[in-house]
Amino acid sequence: MTPIIDIAGVSKRFVRELDTAERIAKALGAGIEKQTVHAVEQVDLTIKPREVLGLVGESGCGKSTLGRMVAGLMTPTEGAIRFRGDDMAALKGKAAREAALKVQMIFQDPMSSLNPRMRVETIVGEAPQVHGLVSRRQRGAYVEEMLHRVGLDPAMRRRYPHQFSGGQRQRIGIARALAVRPDFLVCDEAVAALDVSIQAQVLNLFMRLREAYDLTYLFISHDLGVVEHISDRVAIMYLGRIVEEGATEAIFTGANHPYTQALLSERPVISTAKRRFTTIEGEIPSPMKPPPGCHFHPRCPHAFARCRIERPALKQIAPGRKSACHLNDAA
Repeated sequence: MTPIIDIAGVSKRFVRELDTAERIAKALGAGIEKQTVHAVEQVDLTIKPREVLGLVGESGCGKSTLGRMVAGLMTPTEGAIRFRGDDMAALKGKAAREAALKVQMIFQDPMSSLNPRMRVETIVGEAPQVHGLVSRRQRGAYVEEMLHRVGLDPAMRRRYPHQFSGGQRQRIGIARALAVRPDFLVCDEAVAALDVSIQAQVLNLFMRLREAYDLTYLFISHDLGVVEHISDRVAIMYLGRIVEEGATEAIFTGANHPYTQALLSERPVISTAKRRFTTIEGEIPSPMKPPPGCHFHPRCPHAFARCRIERPALKQIAPGRKSACHLNDAA
C-alpha cells in the first residue's frame, strides 16, 4: 500500500543572521556567530491511508514544526515530504494546488487561528468557493452542512468567533478544514486548550469524521492518554529526532527506548498500588547546541561511552517496531 504521507530524511533549521552591530563586533574580533536552531533532524516516517499516527514529545522537541512542514506551511531545509508518492515541493500549478487542499491543518488555539473580523459562514465557506468546490449559490447550504457535521447549529453561521466557546471554536476550525474535502489532517495539539469533558467530545468527533470521510491523521500531542485513545501507531520525538515508533498497544505496554519508558512511567494512572514517582533527570538540551551522539544521553540513566559519540540509527527491533538506542545492539 502506497503511504499517503512519506517523510524522508526531513530536517528543519532556523538561522538567525547577525544584525549590523553584531557584524561590526565580529569584524573587530568578538566571538559572535549566527545562531542556528536544529528544530527537526533527519526524520523518516510513513503514514498509511486511514491511519492515525500519534506524534508525542516534550514541548520544544520539534513536533509542531514537523506538522507544519507536512501541511505545507513550512519548507524543509533538507529531505522530502511526499503525498501519495509525489514530492510536494516539486509539484507545480494545478497539481500543487490540489495537493495543498488535500492536506489541511487544525491548530491548537482556535481563537488565534480564526479571523475575528469574519463571520463563520465566510470562515468555512470562502475557500471551497474560491477553489471551485461549490458555487456562490451553493455556499450557504454547504456551510450549514459542514457545521452540522461537526456538531454545531447551522443557525450560528452568521456569528463571529468571539461569540463561541473554546470547544465550539475548535469545531469551527475542523469544519473549515473539512470544507475543502481533504484526505489528510494534521492535528497540532487540537484538544490541548480544551476542558477535559470537551476534549472527549472533540476526540469522538475526530473518530466519527475519520469513518465518514476516510480521513488520515497526524495527531500531535503531549498528552499520552489522548494519543493512546485515538492513535493506531505512535512515534516518540526527542529534540528533533524520532527515537521510537510502533503500534500504540506495543508502545504503551512494552516501551523500548529509555526516553519512552521515562515518559510512560510519569503519566498519571488510577491505581491503589503504591508507585514511586521519579522524574527524568536534567533539562532538555538547547536545540541551538544539541549534544553529540544520542541526544538523550545527558539525561539517560543507561548511557555509556558509545552513546556520547555515535548517533543511534532508528532500526527495526520487531515487526512494526523501531527504536533508536545502542542498548538494542548491546543486547
